[in-house]
Amino acid sequence: MWDWGAFFHYLHNTYLLTGAGVTLALSLASLAIGLCCGTLAALMRMSRNPLLSKPAAFYIWLMRGTPVLVQLIIIYTGLPQLGIRLNVIESSLIGLGLNEGAYLAEIIRAGILAVPRGQFEAARSVGMTHAMTMRIIVLPQAMRIIIPPLGNTFNSLLKTTSLASVISMEELLRRTEVLIQVQFKVLEIFIVAALYYLVMTTIWGFIQERLEAHFSRSHAAPKDEAGAEAALQPNARIEKVLLSHDAQ
Repeated sequence: MWDWGAFFHYLHNTYLLTGAGVTLALSLASLAIGLCCGTLAALMRMSRNPLLSKPAAFYIWLMRGTPVLVQLIIIYTGLPQLGIRLNVIESSLIGLGLNEGAYLAEIIRAGILAVPRGQFEAARSVGMTHAMTMRIIVLPQAMRIIIPPLGNTFNSLLKTTSLASVISMEELLRRTEVLIQVQFKVLEIFIVAALYYLVMTTIWGFIQERLEAHFSRSHAAPKDEAGAEAALQPNARIEKVLLSHDAQ
């Protein structure tokens, strides 16, 4: 039977709030790792050297093609059999970060490929190095395309961290399960946990809107094919860019 008193009591429970904080910290740290891995994999994937592009393509294929839960279990329980022992936090960060990096690699690659080649040639003509071109010319333009799907992946990452509870990571879901085993208020405590996730994703939604507004540029109403392409949804634009590039 539903217990309103228990629901409101656990709504501000310190034990659960700490778990929500761990979830947020784990998400941010995994995103940072994913951005590093994704940027490196994207640049390697775009290289004409097969010694760079092939390993990057394999990494993306492997991490995107297997469940993140399986990856976490292999890292936490499988690596010790090879003499590599990682604690729960390290396993969670590596597993979630590597998985996130594989998805971000394609997002970043699409954003870079969407920048007209003329921008690269113009930068080269004035003597800019490749690193300077990427930092000053290309990435600021690519961010307008990268930010929306990047925000969506972080929204998903906030919820994906719950899978780390399987390897005993003390995040929100794990603490919810532990508290239920002690208090036996299953529905009330799970609803509180769901509300915590909802609050975090909602707050991130507002932050994402601000980021998109900051990196977006004013565009006139689409009147031609180029304008129509700019009006496509972010994920559709990314798929269009990658498909057209890979077909070449």
